[in-house]
Amino acid sequence: MTAHTPAEADITERAKGVLAPLHAGLLDEAESLYLDVHRHPELSHQEERTAALAAGWLEKGGFDVVTGVGGHGVAGVLRNGDGPTVMLRADMDALPVQESTGLPYASERRALDSEGAEVPVSHACGHDAHTSSMLTAAVLLARARHAWRGTLLAVAQPAEETGDGAQAMLQDGLYSRILKPDVALAQHVVPLPIGIVGHRSGPMMAASAVMKVKIFGRGGHSSAPQATIDPIVIAAHVITRLQTIVAREVDPASCAVVSVGTLHAGTKANIIPDAAELGISVRCYDDALQDHLLNAIKRIVEAEAAASGAPRPPEVEVIEGVPVNDNSPAPTSKVRAAHEAYFGKDRVIEMPLLAASEDFPYFGAAGAGVHYDGAAVPTVYWVVGSTSIEAWQSALGATPQEKVKHLPTNHSPQFAPDPRPTLLTASEAMVTAALSYLAS
Repeated sequence: MTAHTPAEADITERAKGVLAPLHAGLLDEAESLYLDVHRHPELSHQEERTAALAAGWLEKGGFDVVTGVGGHGVAGVLRNGDGPTVMLRADMDALPVQESTGLPYASERRALDSEGAEVPVSHACGHDAHTSSMLTAAVLLARARHAWRGTLLAVAQPAEETGDGAQAMLQDGLYSRILKPDVALAQHVVPLPIGIVGHRSGPMMAASAVMKVKIFGRGGHSSAPQATIDPIVIAAHVITRLQTIVAREVDPASCAVVSVGTLHAGTKANIIPDAAELGISVRCYDDALQDHLLNAIKRIVEAEAAASGAPRPPEVEVIEGVPVNDNSPAPTSKVRAAHEAYFGKDRVIEMPLLAASEDFPYFGAAGAGVHYDGAAVPTVYWVVGSTSIEAWQSALGATPQEKVKHLPTNHSPQFAPDPRPTLLTASEAMVTAALSYLAS
């Protein structure tokens, strides 16, 4: 039997007391909230209904609530004596994905995206679970103020999928005019078995960026290419040359990806167009390396355009980007120890580096000196399994890595967390993590 420190044992006992109402009806309410949010997903920057639900839950819990922070962001503050300030964060936005789970509560919603096109909308990434479990944890802690001392900052964040929601909340004064925490906590559901909690100290998720490149040429008839400057040919050279960045400019010991996901040019086969547009995705696990990749792309695009005699320089713009999601080592160790004491070490696993990305780092070191003043806020980010035991056991493969390949993952039209047990574990994980900081 594993021995735990007195502090960890105390956190576990307090967590059991705080979490008792889950089994006395609150889990039913949490599941109802989840199903409601799942049926009514909202795209990034459009989370008005979800934000109202979040504000309502926090107000009923006794939080002082501020809405409209950086768009549809919601911040709830609950002061409960002397002690540290702990931030609980959840993201609210959904994706332009047509849900195909076949579930009775599947989303059938459609909405207009930022460009005015009608698109299907669903919670294919699990933000409905994040919001529901965070609000549940906040209400549980509010009902058990005798078990802790300090201040809770509950944050329902918009626009995570577009990578700018966290920055918008900070720029609108989340830390400067509302409250700056001593630690920020967040979690994400993933296709691991129900009941599993995954941790990693240091870099956990990749930095990512999306670049929009427009290459200019001189159009004309395809029968007279000598009278044109073909932007499609320039784009082809760019695409080929970009492959040398990772192969020849990045240390083989480092991981990096440079992928061209879109190429748009022309309207007819016998017309050479005036311009071509590329969409380029970049991912890596080091912010300095990300800067190098972006600069290398710009250098190559400009050089190829110049070499081809383009009539004007290309336009190169970073339209989305987030830094590495880097867990603060000491706080991560503290939260992990609390999770191991509560769940047992067999349910808390070490996570590999994840190629997915998050804008949560802006609430920590990535935002210090840019979006808020003073010392960086330590951050801890973990994952929670959301796959039913039956689905996990029936998935092909002998190892977790092999099984995950045969399960619907985040952003899949078939991604479907098992609601009740997922919310239970996620609520337990967030309460326990908060209590690892909140004084007894």
